[in-house]
Amino acid sequence: MQYKRILLKLSGEALMGDRQYGIDPKRLAEYAEEIKSVADKGVEVAIVIGGGNIFRGVAGASRGMDRVQADHMGMLATIINGLALQSACEDADIPTRLQTAVHINELAEPFIRRKAIRHLEKGRVVIFGGGTGNPYFTTDSAAVLRAIEMEADVILKGTRVDGIYTADPEKDKNATKFDLISFKEVLNKGLKVMDTTAFTLSQENELPIIVFDMNKPGNLLKVVSGEKVGTTVNG
Repeated sequence: MQYKRILLKLSGEALMGDRQYGIDPKRLAEYAEEIKSVADKGVEVAIVIGGGNIFRGVAGASRGMDRVQADHMGMLATIINGLALQSACEDADIPTRLQTAVHINELAEPFIRRKAIRHLEKGRVVIFGGGTGNPYFTTDSAAVLRAIEMEADVILKGTRVDGIYTADPEKDKNATKFDLISFKEVLNKGLKVMDTTAFTLSQENELPIIVFDMNKPGNLLKVVSGEKVGTTVNG
């Protein structure tokens, strides 16, 4: 395997499948099988998941809700998704632990770095919920932060698009895909990979990001194996 320890970032919207909101059990099961395919190869897998399929703090704030309250609601949405993904993984016989930045002891472990690393070393998939535990920070920022703390080799951002393009490929048919691009080029071209805080943190810690299509079966294993899938941001 190309990578020994990975941080997989999944958006909450990805869990909707073909639905307009909420969680699609079929999509969850598909993701669990993808995760199992790499975990069975001995790859240590940590996951950060968003909550946009249930509630997005920024959207709530834009409608007049207090931003801090809205972000707290968004954190809870990520924990709901984490519980759902944990259940799907366990149904696929993957040993899994859910840790949260917001303490909900009856539902999940609190985030403890050393404990999380120990889980990974024992072959357990670790799902991080609750974002960073702080308002005004996205789950992209949480993903990069946890990847650094876990000493992950790479951040894998699973999306519904197969990489980074010059423009939105769903809106612009002339958009062209990058196979490899530097952090500096992404910033200079104004391309959207992650929010600025997350992206800068990744750049400063020289942590590569691979953006790929998570919905194509087998893609996760291909990425971890070192095959040229998606777009790699590095250097």
